[in-house]
Amino acid sequence: MELLNPDQMNQLHETSIRILSEAGIRVMGSNVLDIFEAAGAIVDHDEMLIKIDSTIVDEALKTVPAEFTLTARNPAKQIILGGNNINFTLVAGPPFVHDQINGRRSGNHQDYVNFIKLAHHFNAVTMIGNQVTAPLEMPANSRHLDTYLANLTYSDLSFHCTAIGRGRAMDGINMMAISRGITVEEMKSSPGLMTIISVNSPRLLDEEMANGLIAMAEHNQPVAVTPFTLMGAMTPVTLPAALAQQNAEALFGVVLTQLVNPGAPVMYGSFTSNVDMKSGAPAFGTPENTKANIVGGQLARRYGIPYRTSNANASNAVDLQATYETMMSTWGAVLGGANIVYHAAGWLEGGLTASYEKFILDIEIIQNMIEFMKPMKFDTDELGLETIKSVPTGGHFFGEDHTMARYETAFYNPILSDWTNYENWESAGSNGALERATALWQQAIQEYKEPEMAADRKDELEAYVARRRVEIGSGEP
Repeated sequence: MELLNPDQMNQLHETSIRILSEAGIRVMGSNVLDIFEAAGAIVDHDEMLIKIDSTIVDEALKTVPAEFTLTARNPAKQIILGGNNINFTLVAGPPFVHDQINGRRSGNHQDYVNFIKLAHHFNAVTMIGNQVTAPLEMPANSRHLDTYLANLTYSDLSFHCTAIGRGRAMDGINMMAISRGITVEEMKSSPGLMTIISVNSPRLLDEEMANGLIAMAEHNQPVAVTPFTLMGAMTPVTLPAALAQQNAEALFGVVLTQLVNPGAPVMYGSFTSNVDMKSGAPAFGTPENTKANIVGGQLARRYGIPYRTSNANASNAVDLQATYETMMSTWGAVLGGANIVYHAAGWLEGGLTASYEKFILDIEIIQNMIEFMKPMKFDTDELGLETIKSVPTGGHFFGEDHTMARYETAFYNPILSDWTNYENWESAGSNGALERATALWQQAIQEYKEPEMAADRKDELEAYVARRRVEIGSGEP
């Protein structure tokens, strides 16, 4: 879908270029200043401010790949980012976890592992996000090693590595290479994981984010440059102004990846929404958020860059609000042509909580969307003219050859409604979606099967983690 006409798109682009050339982007880190200065940007070293014009932007966009592939440790589960391909990831980042049995609690390693198992079990999730929940019982400076190891042990999908600084990015690259049985150098020609680089809106790129971006780009691993732009807080309150700022900040990060390594894979990230002007709380799944998801896709297609956005919600509970906000934002992502819908399964409470029951409901939403996106068969056989003619007026089509040959694949069967074996309505049918979701995630954990990994690779991963824990504890990067 396209919400803006060509003239409006040109206005949006030109305003973004004016932001970059007249206001500029402040950075924390002299290495970024040097990179842009070498490219001809106007650099104020005292203010740490960089201004770039359309020439620098246009030259960088020439080398951005329109499509690339991520290869997981299981090559059969590689994903394509770009074009008409869409992928859905596990929720990432919440400090809390919730389920109907144990209630709300701080993130921990066991819950982290459970969510990775769920993501592996349901094929609607095609990539793992960055730390589905933070295992707070573990040291903050090394817990990324434990989450990477869990990603690679309990799943065989590609995953998002943490790029807060160079060290965490390199740990992700090294561990993915080990799991695939290849070298880091070989990973450069076959990317295996990605990260999200957040711009500290308005108009600031901090040092650790920049260093993570540079490390990933140097090793040809993709980054999704994503400004965190909430209307009325980090941007002006109007949607056009917010999108102009988002676009300027995203383009700045995209340009940096190409200055570091021309041709490095990169994604255009959109996370624009609004805040509740009474409380200041972030709001998601709103009409503005949905529109921003769609226009973000228009911008990404204009520049020929793969597109990342999200389908977040702001509800504090797994309720109707959580579902309709997620559905609104998911429609915006799908109609916007997103190649990755980030936080797609399990996000609750504005991103503060990873929810087991919400994960199940989100899987249902994703599966509905997947079915919606499948192309229709439209040939003589599918039109069923002879069957229509053969059934008497007032008759039905149950049992007809046309129906019986297709009944298993004709319609999507929702996972939440698959409760046909219960004896009576009182014991099962009266349960709402929340109760059924609780039973389903428990069942999925029981049915989960760990993917195989060669013993020597598992040993090498565990040895790498042990060594890096010691190095990090001694202050090495």
